[in-house]
Amino acid sequence: QVQLVESGGGLVQVGGSLRLSCAASGRTFSSYVMGWFRQAPGKERDFVAVVNRSGGFRYYADSVKGRFIISRDNAKNTVYLQMSSLKPEDTALYYCAADLSVGVATSPMEYDYWGQGTQVTVSS
Repeated sequence: QVQLVESGGGLVQVGGSLRLSCAASGRTFSSYVMGWFRQAPGKERDFVAVVNRSGGFRYYADSVKGRFIISRDNAKNTVYLQMSSLKPEDTALYYCAADLSVGVATSPMEYDYWGQGTQVTVSS
């Protein structure tokens, strides 16, 4: 069993920055791939970014490429999402998720554990 707790969300103006954190417990953190997803009201949960077990491979949705950076610290059991140049369309509930399989996945269906989410609101 893995427990994930997100933090760092909030209200920010257009062009601003936020750093989300996701603390994991319950299993060896370095054994799973970590992803960030987001869901706006009335919409599906969308892939944002993923990082492999070692942190050496990262992949992003086109909508955030060049603005967001995913990273992980296996010694601290934490994954981060640094968000900059925020836009109103980035407003959503952001979730981190853990995937115990070998591959790097972008579909939420591939992930085994989820946090409760942290709200990000970008005001114009």
